[in-house]
Amino acid sequence: MSATDSVQIRFPAAGRRRLGELLLERQMIAPADLQNGLSLQAQNGGLIGLNLVRLGALSEAQLLEVLSDQLGLAVLASEDAPAPDRIAAFLAEIGSPVSWWAEREAVAWRAGEEVDSPIFCAAVQPLDTLLGERIGQATVDPVTFLLAQRSTIEGLNGDLMHQGRSALEIDIMGGGADAARLRELAQEAPTIDFVNAVFAEALTRRASDVHVEPFEDRFLVRMRIDGVLTTVRSAPRSSYDAVCSRIKLLSGMDIGERRLPQDGRQSIRVSGQEVDLRVSSLPASWGESIVLRLLGKTSRLPELAELGVSADQEATLLELSEQPNGVFLVTGPTGSGKTTTIYRLLTHLNDGERKIITVEDPVELDLPGVVQVRVRSEIGLTFAAGLRSILRQDPDVIMVGEIRDPETARIAVQAALTGHLVISTVHTNSALAAVPRLLDLGIEDYLLADVIRGVQGQRLVRRLCADCKRPSTPDEAAVHEAELPATAKALVKKEKANWHEPVGCPKCGQSGFRGRVGVYEVAPMSSAMTAALRQGADEDQLTAVARAEGFASFGDDAFLKARRGETALTEVHRIVGGGDLS
Repeated sequence: MSATDSVQIRFPAAGRRRLGELLLERQMIAPADLQNGLSLQAQNGGLIGLNLVRLGALSEAQLLEVLSDQLGLAVLASEDAPAPDRIAAFLAEIGSPVSWWAEREAVAWRAGEEVDSPIFCAAVQPLDTLLGERIGQATVDPVTFLLAQRSTIEGLNGDLMHQGRSALEIDIMGGGADAARLRELAQEAPTIDFVNAVFAEALTRRASDVHVEPFEDRFLVRMRIDGVLTTVRSAPRSSYDAVCSRIKLLSGMDIGERRLPQDGRQSIRVSGQEVDLRVSSLPASWGESIVLRLLGKTSRLPELAELGVSADQEATLLELSEQPNGVFLVTGPTGSGKTTTIYRLLTHLNDGERKIITVEDPVELDLPGVVQVRVRSEIGLTFAAGLRSILRQDPDVIMVGEIRDPETARIAVQAALTGHLVISTVHTNSALAAVPRLLDLGIEDYLLADVIRGVQGQRLVRRLCADCKRPSTPDEAAVHEAELPATAKALVKKEKANWHEPVGCPKCGQSGFRGRVGVYEVAPMSSAMTAALRQGADEDQLTAVARAEGFASFGDDAFLKARRGETALTEVHRIVGGGDLS
C-alpha cells in the first residue's frame, strides 16, 4: 500500500488481538523472545514491539508489517517520503516547530501545493492522539495517518533541524565526554534504535560492509552493496559519539579510547538472526571512522555452480583439491569470495576418511567434521604457529587462511613435501601471480615446482537484476561482439549471444544490478608449466605456457558471462579492467 492511499486512522478496538500473539502466530518471534520483551517493557516501559526490536528479535520492517495489518494503517515507504520543504511548508502553515514533531517521532505534510491538498501524518506511533490534536488546532481537513520506520522519521526531521546549524555541539576527539558519559549515551533508547535499524537495513539490503563516517556537521552511513558503496543515511554530527560508542560497546571495544585504532568482534542478534560483527575504528579529523562487517550465520554453502564456476572449471578445481599432497592456492582481492570457494572444496573432501584441519582469521563458518583453529595473534597463535602445531595432529588436508609471510610460506611448503595437501590463499592480482609471490617470500623455485599443484584466481562482478534487465538492441549487441577478445571468441564456439543491459527498479535500488557472480581463472600445473617454473619463468612466460594449454583468464570468463546475460559489459570493464582482458 502506497503512502498516498487514503487510509483513515482507526483507534484500537476492544477485540483487537495483541501484537505478541500475532508475532507468535506468524512465527516471527519465539515465545522466549516475547517473554524477554515483556520483561524489558516492565523495566523500562515503552511499546512491546519496539522493545522486541531493541532486543534484536525482529526488525523494524517486520514489526511494521504486522502493525499495518493489526491497525489497518499503510506504511510509508522510504521512496515515498515527502521532500523536506513540503514538510517545512505545512509546519509553517499550522505554526508548529520541528522540535515538537521530532520529539514525537512524526512528520506531517500536504500531498500538493494547493491549500486543500490531502494531509498525511507519518509516525512511529501514529495512535498518539496529540498528533491529530496538533493538526486539528489549525485545520479541519481530514488527516491520513501512516506508520513509518524511525530511521525515515529521524532523517526527515534531521534534515529540517540541520538547516542553519553550523557549529558542533559536542567535543570530537575525546576532551568533552568521559567513558562513563559515552556509555550512558550508548545505552539510550534512540541510540540503540538507530544502530539496530542500521544493522537491520544492512542485512535486508545484503550489504557486506557498513561505513559510519563523521564530518564537520554531519555523519554518513554508507553500505557496500554488491561491491559498490552507497550512502543510505545522513544524521547530525551531534549524535555521532553516541552511535560510535554503541557500536564499540557491542563489539567489545574500549569506549574511552578514541585516539588509537581498534578492532573488535562479537556475535549479536539482529532481526531475529545471529550475526557475527567485526568492527574497525580509525581516528580521523572529525572523529573515529567506523567500518563494520556483518556476517550472517548460515549452515548452507552455495554449490560451485551457484558461485559462477563453469562445469569445466569445477571439474578442474575438484581434481586439484583431491590431490594427495602438494599446495593448491586460491588468489584474489579481499572480499572476492575466496573463503567461500575453499569451504565448498573442503566440504567436498570431508568424506570421513580424511583428517581436515584449518587455521583461519577468523573462522567464518562452522564446518562439521573439520577441526577449525582461529588465529589469535595477541597471544602468539599466528598462522605460522598454528600451522606448526597442526602438523603434529596427523592431518591429511590443511587449510591455511592466508600465506602472508616467509615463515608461513616455508612451513606450508614443508608440509606439502611431507605428504599433506595444503590449500591456502594469497593476495595477488591474478592466479599465476601467486607463483612469483611465493618466490618473493623466499621459496626456492625447485621446491615450488615440486609442490605446487595448481592456482585459481577469482573476482566478483555484479549480476544484472533479473526483474529489470533488458535485452541489448542489435546495434548494442554488435558493438559488444566487436569488443570480445580473441581468446574469449575461441571459447564461445556456437553458443548464441544473449547480451543484456542494466535498467534499474525498486528491487535493485535503481542500480540495475542485484547480487554478484564470480569470474574465475584456473591453472593446473602441467608438466610444461612445471618445467617452465624450474627454468625460472616469470608470470608472463607462465601465462604464455598456460594459454597454449587452453587457460582462460578473468577477462575471458567475464566476457562470456556478459555475453550470456549474467552481467553487463560495463561491469566487466569496471571490475576486470583493460589490463586483464587479453
